[in-house]
Amino acid sequence: MRRTASLVLLAFAVFFTALSPLMRWYAFPRLAKVPPGQYQNMVLEAKPATLINYRTMKAEQVPKVTIVQTLKGNVAASDRIEKTAGRDVVVWDALSYVAGPDGAMVSEVPERYIFDAHSQEPVHATGEMVDGDPVRREGIEYKWPFLTEKRDYTYFDAQTRTSAPIHYKGTRTFRGLEVYYFEQTIPWTRVPLPSKLPVEGVMPESVEKAGTTRWYTTKRMFWVDPVTGAPVNGQEIHREELRGGYLLPGGGKVTAFAGHVKMRDDYVDSTVALVASQRRLVLLLTGYLPWGFLVLGAALLSLSLYLEGRSRRPGAGGGVAGRVPATPPRPRPAV
Repeated sequence: MRRTASLVLLAFAVFFTALSPLMRWYAFPRLAKVPPGQYQNMVLEAKPATLINYRTMKAEQVPKVTIVQTLKGNVAASDRIEKTAGRDVVVWDALSYVAGPDGAMVSEVPERYIFDAHSQEPVHATGEMVDGDPVRREGIEYKWPFLTEKRDYTYFDAQTRTSAPIHYKGTRTFRGLEVYYFEQTIPWTRVPLPSKLPVEGVMPESVEKAGTTRWYTTKRMFWVDPVTGAPVNGQEIHREELRGGYLLPGGGKVTAFAGHVKMRDDYVDSTVALVASQRRLVLLLTGYLPWGFLVLGAALLSLSLYLEGRSRRPGAGGGVAGRVPATPPRPRPAV
């Protein structure tokens, strides 16, 4: 009976021990993915800021500039692209809406970002764009991969339509979470004017015909949860200038926007809470279950060996050593 029980326990020990690496290296890469229908919005503010008055073409100090970023999953587009891509795809229709202190629109830049739901690598398909311009992204944008590594990544900059390294700068603690801190600096670069300008009747083409160009530089900072790859905080030290042309006094340059852009505190709090809940699911697949199965397998193996040893001990019921010895034959009397 003990030998039967030890064999059953041994079979379960082998099963759970084998399940441990399968959970981490086979199940997790297939189960962990960004949902295609995700919706998220974020509010960032620059307080105070410098903003151009397009009617006077002069820079003015304002108390606040607000940037509202919206990410909306396009399920229909992702289903269509998956048929040819042969993998799980997420399509984010993003919008960056910049408003002045009075709430009036300063700029509005739409994007379509297409990426692999598991690795966050870009997927190139028709419709990938920034402000109506077709682009071909390299590297990540908005989100880091699951189980982010302590290394530099390639990050796509929507203003310049180019990719550049974003550098890992160390591990920090943010709102009780251990996060990785990344920085990227984009030097002064000529960038397109937004297709939608705040002055009615003024189009980007007319500004460019006047010889005026738009230039941009930024220092981008992210605090990233390494388990989910989701940024829990983001900031930019951002500057834009209009340069040259007869629209500007003396054909010089004027600051179009300048400020230290930060996530609003209430959105930081809600983001940290959301990431904290999601990271438990990732840790379940990458740590708790694999290690739990391994420990359980070792415990079952130890119990199996213990029962097997008990069954072989002298005096144990049912074993060879436990048999009653035969009665020796009596000596026959001499005749």
